[in-house]
Amino acid sequence: MLKDLILILVGVLILILGVLIGVAYLVLLERKVLGYIQIRKGPNKVGFMGLLQPFSDAIKLFTKEQTYPVISNYMSYYFSPVISFILSLMIWILIPYYFNMISFSLGVMFFFCCTSLGVYTIMVAGWSSNSNYALLGGLRAVAQTISYEVSLALILLSSVMMIMEFNLIKFFEYQNLIWFIFLMFPLSLCWLSSSLAETNRTPFDFAEGESELVSGFNIEYSSGGFALIFLAEYSSILFMSLLFTLIYMGGYNLTLLFYLKLSFISFLFIWVRGTLPRYRYDKLMYLAWKSYLPISLNFLLFYLAVKIFFL
Repeated sequence: MLKDLILILVGVLILILGVLIGVAYLVLLERKVLGYIQIRKGPNKVGFMGLLQPFSDAIKLFTKEQTYPVISNYMSYYFSPVISFILSLMIWILIPYYFNMISFSLGVMFFFCCTSLGVYTIMVAGWSSNSNYALLGGLRAVAQTISYEVSLALILLSSVMMIMEFNLIKFFEYQNLIWFIFLMFPLSLCWLSSSLAETNRTPFDFAEGESELVSGFNIEYSSGGFALIFLAEYSSILFMSLLFTLIYMGGYNLTLLFYLKLSFISFLFIWVRGTLPRYRYDKLMYLAWKSYLPISLNFLLFYLAVKIFFL
């Protein structure tokens, strides 16, 4: 029993290490792709073609002095990035392993618990900085994330209806003959744009709208705190790409193709950032409540009817 527990612990540590390296190179990929979109070179000095750039950035950020505003609420200011980072790593336990005895029969529920808790860290980060810009950014982020979580839950429920199971490993078994992206094409696009909004990415990055909010909720953070917020954001991007691949593009299988699909969806996040301008805030809310919510509710009823009819 003890050996099994040690094995699980080692597996989880290897997973976290893999995620952190993946996040480091996702940041590098983003900087390179944005560079070529804007007709310039990305980072290409540190190491061969800039391959060591993410590590030099990490060392620089974590060795800088930790500053904090005198009037900030210090404990919550200090710990909210840490909790945000821990939450974004906890979700990764959901990867449907074929080994290591970690298999969630209620994986979808666990995902929603973790993403819902992520809202509080942004809110506390914005509030505890005691800065008007940070508070505005935090409020925007909370309103946006809560709005899009509703449609995310309903869209995911449609997929759950098709397999009648909360375990993510079942998606592979049900997509042997046809991927769900062909059965649920409009919903998959809704899911992709909702996950863009959920992870506070362009064109929905109102929480950190540089042009009007001067970096938003994380404005007072520097060095390690900023790095942790940054890592949490990119870790959730990577996980959302994984989830899209699991649900709509054939499920989890340990082949090169699976990782290529995951990388492609991550690349889409970056491509969208390099291409689209920021949305207007009232239109963002309109999109969530007046477009995605009715669409996802109607599709949910439709797939429920399909399931009942074919049973």
